[in-house]
Amino acid sequence: MDDDNSNALRRMSTRTRKVAPKMAAALGSSDNRSQAALARLEALENDNAGIEAVEMNDDDEASLDEDDQEIGFIQSLMDIEAHTHRYTSIEISFLQSLIDIEAHTRRYTSSGIPFSTRFMILSTYMQKRSKGTKRKTRQAKALENARKAPRSFLELLHEANLESLPPHVPSYLRAAVGPPSSTSRRHFCSVCGFSAKYTCVTCGMRFCSCRCQNIHNDTRCMKFVA
Repeated sequence: MDDDNSNALRRMSTRTRKVAPKMAAALGSSDNRSQAALARLEALENDNAGIEAVEMNDDDEASLDEDDQEIGFIQSLMDIEAHTHRYTSIEISFLQSLIDIEAHTRRYTSSGIPFSTRFMILSTYMQKRSKGTKRKTRQAKALENARKAPRSFLELLHEANLESLPPHVPSYLRAAVGPPSSTSRRHFCSVCGFSAKYTCVTCGMRFCSCRCQNIHNDTRCMKFVA
């Protein structure tokens, strides 16, 4: 009883609704209203429908052809690298698997970097990694230590192979003393290399000044050996 009184006393809205004449004529018919309801229901049902297949046009086919050529070019590069032994068999198989994956997926990432660019970056990284982590055998270590070891003068002469030089090229074996000099012999300081006028009474070496004499007495004089 109270609900009926409340509905009777409910205040009605005084706002007027403006409807277009064509819309009013369309909604006036029950057939039009049912058709609109069916169209709305069909639109709601189609929201969850599967993704329709997109037809491939000529541009897509051309892009696929270019991608196939690019992958073929990269595979030829890999063959060259394998023959030059710049990569191991494991690295070659890893790169081949990457190419197979790229052949069946997108050729570009979300950032727009082409596959060829990423292949070059990956190959450079693998080169640096292989150089940095390359294990050395005992023979390689022995050869490296032999190259770093100090060598005698005869070994250096043998390595220089002076006998194979042309006759007009002077070498250590062909050097000869010139004619005797007509001037007096010159003496040089054993410390700085300038002309020396003084001689050490202990060892006979030359020096040119008091400073060089002090250095000679502290470091070069042979009196500490005797």
